[in-house]
Amino acid sequence: MKRILKLLRQYPLTCICLVLICYLSIFFRPPKTPLDGVAFIDKWTHIVMYGGTCAVFWWEYLRNHRYQATMHTFFLGWLPFVIASGVIELIQEYLTTNRAGEWLDLLANATGATLGTLIGVAIKKSYGVKKVRNGKEL
Repeated sequence: MKRILKLLRQYPLTCICLVLICYLSIFFRPPKTPLDGVAFIDKWTHIVMYGGTCAVFWWEYLRNHRYQATMHTFFLGWLPFVIASGVIELIQEYLTTNRAGEWLDLLANATGATLGTLIGVAIKKSYGVKKVRNGKEL
């Protein structure tokens, strides 16, 4: 429980984004809009949602950590979002009646997470964050 509270204190905006993504992905039925005619508008929405959430995560992570391990940081800021996306797609396919899980949605989510992570790497470089490997500064 303490670990969950610590995560909520360190990453409040990321947690809010993830709760919104879960709500929108499982319970929300999108309304008809003039943008429905745009090709792949649904996929662009997925890219923006996951890219924005990953970028927010990176901003909060860099705000809370001055030193990071290089490869560990990458997987921490990318892989959980892709796994969560896959779980949400499975929930949509097998546990809801008003949504359908799609492989292209998973691909769009992973693309968004990758773009958000690349933004995070750029932010990391601009912050002048020191790299650490095996407890030693590089």
